[in-house]
Amino acid sequence: MRVMVTDAWDSVHVQVDDATTVAQLKREALYAALKRPALNLQEYIVKFRGAAVLDESQTLRAIGAVPNAPFIVLPARRHPVR
Repeated sequence: MRVMVTDAWDSVHVQVDDATTVAQLKREALYAALKRPALNLQEYIVKFRGAAVLDESQTLRAIGAVPNAPFIVLPARRHPVR
């Protein structure tokens, strides 16, 4: 899957299968983009087809993701601009 991680402004490719959950996709994408294993995953959300995926325990197949479907991982809270 192709995942855009806004904190790094980078797209990463993550190898998945039909049984991969959205939470696993988020964890792997954040690690691939930011290279930091100790992240608080609750501080990030996943968007698919423009909407936040609220139940991250769902599999990619269950939400209708096809090969190379675009996902976005972004902070759950907006950061103030200074």
